[in-house]
Amino acid sequence: MSKMLLRRTAVLALMIASVAFITTAHAQMPTSPWKKGAPFPEPDEELYGVATSGKLYVIGGWGNGKARGVNYEYDPATDKWAKKQPMPRPAHHAALAAVNGKIYAFGGFVAPATSAIPLGAAWEPIADAYEFNPATDSWKPLAPLPGKRGSAIAAEVGGKIYVIGGATTMEGSKDPFFTAFGPARVLGTNDVYDPATNTWESRNPMSVARNHAFSGVVNGKIYVIGGRTGHGFILSATNTNVVEEYDPVANMWSIPKERMPTARSGGASGSDGRMIYVAGGEVTTTQLVGAYRAVEAYNPATNSWATLPSMPMPRHGVAGAVIGNRFHLVSGMIQSAGALTFLDPTLSVHTAMHDILELGFFPDPSATATKSAAPASKDR
Repeated sequence: MSKMLLRRTAVLALMIASVAFITTAHAQMPTSPWKKGAPFPEPDEELYGVATSGKLYVIGGWGNGKARGVNYEYDPATDKWAKKQPMPRPAHHAALAAVNGKIYAFGGFVAPATSAIPLGAAWEPIADAYEFNPATDSWKPLAPLPGKRGSAIAAEVGGKIYVIGGATTMEGSKDPFFTAFGPARVLGTNDVYDPATNTWESRNPMSVARNHAFSGVVNGKIYVIGGRTGHGFILSATNTNVVEEYDPVANMWSIPKERMPTARSGGASGSDGRMIYVAGGEVTTTQLVGAYRAVEAYNPATNSWATLPSMPMPRHGVAGAVIGNRFHLVSGMIQSAGALTFLDPTLSVHTAMHDILELGFFPDPSATATKSAAPASKDR
């Protein structure tokens, strides 16, 4: 065999071995837990998500500071979005919760009717409350919040909705709004709404007043996670990683729980009934302005945190909710509002991406125990 033929044979053998190695390595690569859903029809930030009857509803929107008030329904079975009736009074940063197949929206911010402040740099809190019925695609007004506020959290326990925290104007303020660099009042309030009687009741406030927080409900307890203190605007606020647990039956707050690994605010959260999942958010300091990709999970049973695979793209103002064993994260802004991106109108910072995280990280121990305890079947 000639030297040339030997050389060509060796090169061919090397190529075949390389292809085999790459194919084997690719087959052994772990499958990503992230999947893609249908993109959101109207990309924006300050969107909020809530799940009911197996469907996801994305409501609100920044609308360049005007408050968009959109309302979209997503059906996982068909992977399609359907536009529904918008909010009666468009607002951004409204708190959402679902009870018995209906969705409730509380408070939020609107643009001041008269102000010399640039659009988006002043937020006027409102006390409006509404119920949305997906079956009839209609809204109806409810008894207003006891006080005007936006960026609170809303959580359902026992058929009642607890609206906790938020931001509003300073007491005695002559203006109905607060601005990015003026004073603002951050709340620790805890007001409970009863849909059966359309009434409000005040409960014990949380220890750390905050807004733009994450939240979840596990075993009848409400968990308020992270958020921002000192102000409503990220430009003037400080992120926190404090976790507090509230027991509605006892009307008591626990001692602080294990802190969230990443202090942040303005992201999305959801719960599968055992774990609380936190994704995205933003930060603005003198050294850093940005959005987070981080996804972290809190286990109330062990009072511990786990770090999960990060979102494909960093986002704040992203809508999120858990349906079954999937955490849906929809749209949002890929930078912090503190970046002042409006100064360059050519920038495109809102994404239509709809990322879905498959939640197979924490097998249910009760299901395993039940399976192990089941009697062995006998052949007949």
